[in-house]
Amino acid sequence: MTQVATVTAHRTQHWWVWALQQRSFQLTLAGWILIAIAIPLLAGPTLPFDRPALADQPVGTQILNAHSLLVLALMVIAVAYLVTRDRVAPDVAARAPARAIAAVEVGVLVAYGVLIQAGGVIVGQLIGTVPLSGHMPGSIYAVSEAITPAQAAIWMTYNFVLFAVIPYVVFRLRGYSNEALCLTSSDKTRDALLIVAVLAFEAAVELGFARAFWDLNTNQKLTGMALAIGINFFGVVLPVMIYLYAILLPRFLKLSGSVATTIVLCGLGYAAMHTLDAWTNYDGLRNGALSVMFLLLQYFGPGMVKAVLTLSTGNAWVHALAYHAFAPHAWTDAPTMVRIFGVR
Repeated sequence: MTQVATVTAHRTQHWWVWALQQRSFQLTLAGWILIAIAIPLLAGPTLPFDRPALADQPVGTQILNAHSLLVLALMVIAVAYLVTRDRVAPDVAARAPARAIAAVEVGVLVAYGVLIQAGGVIVGQLIGTVPLSGHMPGSIYAVSEAITPAQAAIWMTYNFVLFAVIPYVVFRLRGYSNEALCLTSSDKTRDALLIVAVLAFEAAVELGFARAFWDLNTNQKLTGMALAIGINFFGVVLPVMIYLYAILLPRFLKLSGSVATTIVLCGLGYAAMHTLDAWTNYDGLRNGALSVMFLLLQYFGPGMVKAVLTLSTGNAWVHALAYHAFAPHAWTDAPTMVRIFGVR
């Protein structure tokens, strides 16, 4: 069954009914339950993470908030479903090459991504900061270590060049068009409607909990948001969009033949791109296990949302603008940018 037929079929019933019938989602639910059981057993009185922004929160609250991120992602998927329920999804699988070629390309891209993560450890040491990973050091939760503007610029450049520029240029040279890379729109009006709906919903939720943002003065809010949007756009939004959703997603779909499996793989892939985020701690088995589980709770859901938005529209720009560039970085990272750049 083609992607178009699959997506059309599952829209004849409630999306959550369709999801629960998919083996990949059943395994995901089982994994979520196991994580929910394991975290309290491993956590103890404190969590081993460098997250100053959450320092005043009890462990139980941090655990519940981590689970709520996945619940929020499911709510965003519901919003996307409501907006696109009458829309015929493009056949994204047809944009990927033959299965044998797709398998080779996926293998090379995954190995390349691992090398970039390893290189981020080395570069981080050379510039005197934490490893460079998916998010800028200090993003979302802040870190105890002071981050300088130069270090932020190096992180942005590292990710932009290695995850966005090089993969894009290589695959364009291999003969793939922007349409084949899910970087064009087949219906700009409906794409814009979906962007506005998802962004409005996510912004309303995020701003309700952005206490640190509301504590900033007006100049700090405006300047911090501008810096957060600009630096994150090149440092994480474009890298994630190109590497994972423009290139890997169509190949995941071609190889798996399953929309559900593709969504799950993108959730895992998005979490993997943040494996070494500054707040994580791999000093020992317990700390490493907790880091992986919290990474999954934080990033797996958003990774699935981005996949749903891309599969529904055939346009990776939709997720980048609706669910990454502005929400949540604009206000969540504004306080961090204010500290880094000394905005008064």
